[in-house]
Amino acid sequence: MNGIIVRWLTLTVAIVFTSYLLEGIRISGFLSALLAAAILGILNAFFRPIALLLTLPINILSLGLFTFIVNALMLKMASGVITGFEVVGFWSAIFGSLLISIISWLLSSFINDRGTVTSFDSEYRAKHKQNHPSANDTIDLENKGDDKWE
Repeated sequence: MNGIIVRWLTLTVAIVFTSYLLEGIRISGFLSALLAAAILGILNAFFRPIALLLTLPINILSLGLFTFIVNALMLKMASGVITGFEVVGFWSAIFGSLLISIISWLLSSFINDRGTVTSFDSEYRAKHKQNHPSANDTIDLENKGDDKWE
């Protein structure tokens, strides 16, 4: 349950950042961004797969670029449901969905499956210790003189 809440908050932060970066996306407050993130998450979970399946021939012909239009439509649909969240224009929806995706992906890359914040270094250490349980994190060396270390 922690993971869902943290991802919801990361999507909310992505929407807030995008509204500051693009003039065509407006939010009236943090609560409207929170609700927009919830609606966008629900739309992406239920309607986006159906929309991608229905537009599969166009998507194949456009080499996947039509996915940007589907994402923009999901963003416009979310703005139609939430009164404090407004997306003005087609290009604002395209660039907004792209920015929201990038920011959300960047923020989510620091969150593991349990919803806790992690870094790449700690994930590497955990995998390294799992493969080599007797390995230490430090190496002790002594200077024996004449630039010899043991």
